[in-house]
Amino acid sequence: MAISSRQADILEKVTKEYIKSAKPVSSQLLEEKYNFNVCPATIRNEMQKLTDEKYLFQPHTSAGRVPTDKGYRFFVDNLEQEETTRLDSARQADILSASIAKEIFTSKNIFEQVFQISKFLAETSSLFAITGLLDKKFYSKQGWEQIIKEPEFEDKDLVFKFADLLKDFEKDIGGLSVDSNLKIYIGQENPLKKSKDFSIIISKCRFAEKKDGFVSLLGPKRMVYQKNISLIDSLITVLENI
Repeated sequence: MAISSRQADILEKVTKEYIKSAKPVSSQLLEEKYNFNVCPATIRNEMQKLTDEKYLFQPHTSAGRVPTDKGYRFFVDNLEQEETTRLDSARQADILSASIAKEIFTSKNIFEQVFQISKFLAETSSLFAITGLLDKKFYSKQGWEQIIKEPEFEDKDLVFKFADLLKDFEKDIGGLSVDSNLKIYIGQENPLKKSKDFSIIISKCRFAEKKDGFVSLLGPKRMVYQKNISLIDSLITVLENI
């Protein structure tokens, strides 16, 4: 069932607010912060319809809503490429070229290049980054210090699940279609085991000596998709032009 433009607008706002706060989003917050030109009861009714259609989830009675995998997918598929986003992407590419060109792109050691890129991605995104060379089965993993600060990882069971995901990543990397352009796997869409609580952004790329490889970001489903997609797009652009 297709959702209305107003429902899509509400779903976008709920998703953005939840990504920022990691707290269920209430109809009262939406009413106070955004102008939907409708009465509060209508906002509540629309949120209930989105919940009935599995775009939103209510953790417990009287709580606000959080996006489901279906809600995140709708949000990601409908990200608007606004002018500010394009400028951010271009700016990121410029910063990337200027700030780490000497360390990464002029390195004669391809393994050092892969390592430095994963380090840069982890520090810039605050997620867990894995980069690798496919033919040599060489992987660089960075970002425990960044990712562990996310509110989701206050749940220790989730920490262990994420560690298991990282193990499965190397074993089953072929299932992630790293021979293609950028892909985004959200929650249960992930082909890897024990990954329903996480999202993966991954893309093929070419490192020094034109070696085929990939770059990826892993983290909670509540990640800043637009920023991280732009970050990887910028990196791919730089790698293609060195």
